[in-house]
Amino acid sequence: MKYFFYILGLIILISCQSNTVTNANPPAPSQPPKFGRVNLLYSDTTSPEMKRIIYSLDTFYASRVAAGFNGQVLIGYKGKVIYERYFGYAQKESGLMQNKESASQLASTSKPFTAMAVCLLKDRGLLNFDDYISQYIPEFPYPGITIRNLLSHRSGLPDYLHFAEANRLPANANTLMSNGELMDIIFTKKPKLNFAPNTRFTYCNTNYAVLSYLVSRITNMPFSTFMKYMIFEPLGMKNTYIFDANAKHPNNYCKNYKGSNWAEQKDMALDGVSGDKGCYSTVQDMYKWDQALYKGVLVKQKTLDEAYAPYSFENPGVKNYGLGWRMLIYPEQKIIFHNGYWHGCNNCFYRFLNDNFTIIVLGNKYNKANYYQPLGIFNIINGKPDTDTEFETEE
Repeated sequence: MKYFFYILGLIILISCQSNTVTNANPPAPSQPPKFGRVNLLYSDTTSPEMKRIIYSLDTFYASRVAAGFNGQVLIGYKGKVIYERYFGYAQKESGLMQNKESASQLASTSKPFTAMAVCLLKDRGLLNFDDYISQYIPEFPYPGITIRNLLSHRSGLPDYLHFAEANRLPANANTLMSNGELMDIIFTKKPKLNFAPNTRFTYCNTNYAVLSYLVSRITNMPFSTFMKYMIFEPLGMKNTYIFDANAKHPNNYCKNYKGSNWAEQKDMALDGVSGDKGCYSTVQDMYKWDQALYKGVLVKQKTLDEAYAPYSFENPGVKNYGLGWRMLIYPEQKIIFHNGYWHGCNNCFYRFLNDNFTIIVLGNKYNKANYYQPLGIFNIINGKPDTDTEFETEE
């Protein structure tokens, strides 16, 4: 009940303001291949043309599964699911198979959700992207860092994965680390910035852990609660949740495994930190999220346009980063995406904006040969040979 009236008020505000060429050798990550437009003339999965594509995708994934892939796949086109498959185990020990309700760790594919939470608060007048973090968190020891710097990975903060555990209090050693505990470490230890804010792009998990904490401070509710009531439930994402230091997994969630021997990757201290990771979801729920972004049911289009804009131009090329999204910007195609890797899970979430074409792959058993697959899928859809796939190895 203590969050009821706050949540109710935000929901009312939202309802009032909502808008309506293959290569035998994979290119280096710095030179991604040119995807282009999606040449899919048919979306009826019973048509002979789509049956041929589905057969090719099944063949593609049969080889992937033989090589070790374990997880979920969904491909959507203009709001319609054209391919959906579940391969292998959600939980190897009990024999629980992957299914439409088994939520998988999104790892860094969680970051777009955190960014959307910040966008929601911006649209409700509770913050501005160019506000300093210290305006909302006076204890924050870096006065020159803005919200936009965090969202676009231009803050200069060091990655907490490299300093947090070494600075824990002994009393906390056997517990999951919360965002609050991480922030206390930042407040007291004041780790040195890697560079001056907004001078260059460096991908850093700390940015999104701080943003999760910022959402909690502004709304006076746990980040997991905010996400549940403001994003997941309104979009009908029934099998999506934030795992944090105070959370428990549902019985049918996907455990993570090492690819070589099915050794379980158990939760460790840093799994309690959310925002940069920690969101669990399914391919069906992720497609609901994808389609909602086209319909403007969460934030204003102007705000979404800011999130989809590039902010880093130090290195020329088609690759860039927006506010919570990686991107590939071609003259005829804009791809907004985010990959994710953490403790055995490896995911990709690719959105071809010009064609409303989506690729979602959630894997819970790490296998380097099956890291990310968007190029192979794209080639099959476009009638090209189903050759390789691993070009983009960044989170």
